[in-house]
Amino acid sequence: MPTEPPYLRIAAELRRRIASGELAPGARVPSTRAVVREWGVAMATATKALAVLRTEGLVRAVPGVGTVVADRASPLAAGDGPALNRARIVRTAVELADAEGLPSVSMRRVATILATSTMALYRHVPGKAELVRLMSEEALGERPLGPVPQHWRTGLELAARWLRAVYGRHPWMARAMASFTRPTASPHAMRYTEWVLRALKGTGLPPHAMLHTHLTLFAYVQGLAQAADLEAQARQDTGLSDEEWMARNEPQFEAVSTGGHFQVLHTLFEHDDFELDLDVLFEFGLGRTLDGIAVMIGETSA
Repeated sequence: MPTEPPYLRIAAELRRRIASGELAPGARVPSTRAVVREWGVAMATATKALAVLRTEGLVRAVPGVGTVVADRASPLAAGDGPALNRARIVRTAVELADAEGLPSVSMRRVATILATSTMALYRHVPGKAELVRLMSEEALGERPLGPVPQHWRTGLELAARWLRAVYGRHPWMARAMASFTRPTASPHAMRYTEWVLRALKGTGLPPHAMLHTHLTLFAYVQGLAQAADLEAQARQDTGLSDEEWMARNEPQFEAVSTGGHFQVLHTLFEHDDFELDLDVLFEFGLGRTLDGIAVMIGETSA
């Protein structure tokens, strides 16, 4: 009698946990790394096991969280049906990156999820670099920016919040768009740049200053998005929430801060419990950045 493949046994066990309520709707399903550790199998086997559950609609990807139990059937790779095409490949890769981060995306893993061969993917996408470019294009094209406001500050605020929202839906985009000297050849990314430059057109800034203003604002949003992506990856890899991690490491921070070498820093925290909130930090930094741009525009037009 043939032995059941390991990935089907793993999928059956996870399916049992979901059916019994041990893994309730919205609960995180073990990541591929966790499956590898728990069952002692290869990454490809873990990928196949989770792909079975995705195809059955039992789990779904949540950006910055990972794979969770679905509320209702919504197969990851259903796409346009059984036919393999570029759009289906890209959507599958996007949802994989949403669930597990950009480092988890490879042609082989996407092929495994789609239950096809890696060579079959190469007939539609020439390689990972092009796949990531297409993924970025897909993410940037989800929701348009709309018309350019008349006032430059309103426009830049809107552009910064729009870009941050893209990174919020797809945290891996912070890595995909990280290079400034080797930017992604994406029509949607270029439309974003054009949109921002139009918002700055009536400010009187010279061309180079307009470009530097755009890139500075982009870099600010990018930096915070990368920090958020790294934190999400850390939560997924360690299984610890930010609060749990801080509680575990607090004694070390306390020992360093009370050593007498960081008097100002220690004084700031002595009577006030500071909690870093990236949303609050984003608003603070965005306001100060726009204030600086306003000064530059004032000096230029003076």
